[in-house]
Amino acid sequence: MNDTRFSLRKRLKSFVYAFRGIGLLVRHEHNARIHSVAAAAAVTAGFVLRITPVEWTVIVLVIGAVLAAEAFNSALEALCDFVSPGYHESIKKAKDLAAGAVLLVAIAAAIIGAVIFLPRILTLLNS
Repeated sequence: MNDTRFSLRKRLKSFVYAFRGIGLLVRHEHNARIHSVAAAAAVTAGFVLRITPVEWTVIVLVIGAVLAAEAFNSALEALCDFVSPGYHESIKKAKDLAAGAVLLVAIAAAIIGAVIFLPRILTLLNS
């Protein structure tokens, strides 16, 4: 446990590091860019289709979950590559599990998006 005193300056500095991490994620991780485009499409669809505040909450949560999962996956991959530059079956397993976790969250987000947006889209098409 860290026994240093609370420092507002250090807390604010931690935001700098966090925003730097988000920048690294979006600039260097191709899948994060794909997720960001999907998020932008969902937000645009939300405005166009006038989703409810509760639906907005769900959309924002799943966008955050997908991007956070991608960030965790990218961090784990970077750490694994540093610790074990060569092939190792345990490292492969860890990386595959992390990638699978991102896929599971993305699938859940897509299903949620379909539940929220498809009825509105079908109503527009049928009118």
